[in-house]
Amino acid sequence: MDVNAAVAAAAAIAGVLTGVIAMLAFRWSERDLKRPTRTSLHTDPVLPPGVDTVLSVLRSSAVVLDEADAVVKASSAAYALGLVRGGKLAVEPMLQMARDTRRDGEIRQVELDLPRRGTGRGEALAVSARVAPLGSRLVLLLVEDLTEARRIEAVRRDFVANVSHELKTPVGALSLLSEAVMDASDDPEAVQRFAGRMQIEATRLTNLVQELIDLSRVQNDDPLEDAEPVRVDELVAEAIDRCRHAAGTKQITMVAAIQGPDGPSGESAGGKRVTAADLHVWGNRGQLAAALGNLVENAVNYSPARTRVGIAARRVSASGGDAIEIAVTDQGIGISGKDKERIFERFYRVDPARSRATGGTGLGLAIVKHVAASHGGEVTVWSSEGQGSTFTLRLPEAGVARDRAQQHPALDDEAGQAASSSHDTSPESTAYQTLSAPEVLP
Repeated sequence: MDVNAAVAAAAAIAGVLTGVIAMLAFRWSERDLKRPTRTSLHTDPVLPPGVDTVLSVLRSSAVVLDEADAVVKASSAAYALGLVRGGKLAVEPMLQMARDTRRDGEIRQVELDLPRRGTGRGEALAVSARVAPLGSRLVLLLVEDLTEARRIEAVRRDFVANVSHELKTPVGALSLLSEAVMDASDDPEAVQRFAGRMQIEATRLTNLVQELIDLSRVQNDDPLEDAEPVRVDELVAEAIDRCRHAAGTKQITMVAAIQGPDGPSGESAGGKRVTAADLHVWGNRGQLAAALGNLVENAVNYSPARTRVGIAARRVSASGGDAIEIAVTDQGIGISGKDKERIFERFYRVDPARSRATGGTGLGLAIVKHVAASHGGEVTVWSSEGQGSTFTLRLPEAGVARDRAQQHPALDDEAGQAASSSHDTSPESTAYQTLSAPEVLP
């Protein structure tokens, strides 16, 4: 009896010990599962709530780094700029900033010039980098691309410098001439001569101010807000009237012709005769007239005496629908290859001395370029030294342009650059044929 009681007591004690040991083992295993390991610290960090959503809508390139400098989160813009490669931040100055911020918690900001990856251009990528702590373990890096802003600022500085220089020239001349008139008050011939020079400089100053106003207007205004169908023959006639006096002084003959797809006869593909009244473009009449007038005026100014200037208009097929080409051809001095790449820049002159002699400001072709681009078109040039030049203004036809404007109300300056320049602007093209064509417009 005593033996059985002893066995039962021993079995009970053994059961209790087994239960205690099992419970302790379970507790220890749960504690081990909850304890962070070295691997989890570095590979499975957690972003604070809402940070992922905020980073996805930021315009800046965003990169989140953990305490081992590994990339936890990076926006697509960060990859596009080449900031992140292989899961690591690839820009050493930014990486050092992140380490310093992680150490002392201080927010840092710096502007850097980074080399572009994968391009043959030597220009640097200008960025502004800002580093801040994100919680106790993470660091946030925000990078803003300043390249375009710096380019625009450089263009603005150059524009202001050029305007100042161009304005100072006629103003200085007027000041000197007024002093000369005062000193020669007893010499009527000298007064008349100086007064004539003052009138020339005043006209140049007036033209410069007006073209600055025109350039500002075409850059800032949306020409399609007040758009309307504009007859091409009326634009051509207005451009000819604008330059008729200057052309007559140099005995330059201006000829104009409207051509259909099948040639100078004006017969269209459907057998219907294409007349001057059939061609329309959609846009701001004033801006279009100013652009074409600038092209014709340049042709007259840079052509020798007793030559011809041709203005030709025709409908051509294009990928986005029919387009209207207006080509202006002269028999002038021509333009060299290196100058053709820059002639549409503001204040650029192929021959500065000749430009000042003809009253040129260097803004006319820049205005033409902006007008063409804002109307969804382009302007191209063919030229050969000693043979003359052909400037071709290509614009969408009225119906096509109107539909495009309704779909895309805001056309920016890049619109004209996307258009193809593969159309024919050689000496055998439409405008050159008008040099021997009859004048069909008044």
